[in-house]
Amino acid sequence: MSQPMYAPQQPQHGRPEKKRNWFARHKVLTGLGAVVAVIAIASAAGAGDDGGAAPSNDAKGKQNTPAKPKEEKKAAAIEGDGDFEVGTDVKPGLYRTSGNKDGLCYWERAKDATGETDSILANDNVTGTSYVTIKASDKLFKSSDCGDWEAVDEKATGTPKTEAKGDGGMYKVGVDLAPGTYKSTGNEDDMCYWERAKDASHSTDAILANNNVSGTATVKISATDAYFKTSGCKDWVKTS
Repeated sequence: MSQPMYAPQQPQHGRPEKKRNWFARHKVLTGLGAVVAVIAIASAAGAGDDGGAAPSNDAKGKQNTPAKPKEEKKAAAIEGDGDFEVGTDVKPGLYRTSGNKDGLCYWERAKDATGETDSILANDNVTGTSYVTIKASDKLFKSSDCGDWEAVDEKATGTPKTEAKGDGGMYKVGVDLAPGTYKSTGNEDDMCYWERAKDASHSTDAILANNNVSGTATVKISATDAYFKTSGCKDWVKTS
């Protein structure tokens, strides 16, 4: 069967749219009672002294526990909207954005800053997650209404799942999603689009296979595939 071409949506003009307190209790003792108390305290201190400091207690007598250091949030590699000059504002490499809704996230790789259609190397409107490889030969990377982009290690590993959200966007094979045969049922009006890709350049040459589906969709994702993309589909379940 011939493979339908996927034409990423072009940007639309006018598109809508981080004391310690030590309480010592003193009692007034007199005569022999005071002497006995002093001896008893000294003996107890000598027997229990292991050279360490006594734990501190708060006002209610509860032992204080050291506060856990705050985990610093990893800074985004590409944050916010705008045009980012490759090599100056952003380094070449693999990037990932997630949590995008309703296809409002738009990104673009461009060969120059003319803003003309001919300057577009690749682009996409994203729901869910997207991976993009920005090449050293690219001049600009544009991002609008997307979640922050994080830099991704190409060799990173993960715990791949055997299910995929039908509108989840891109899954890295072997990291996000396990290889195998997957099925999506109940799709309507050819709105379900899937794609197997050999890289995250989003060029036409990167597409290994793709299809628009009504009804049941079945696709075999190979261990040699780099990414699986899904948009507008019912959820995918691994069958074998």
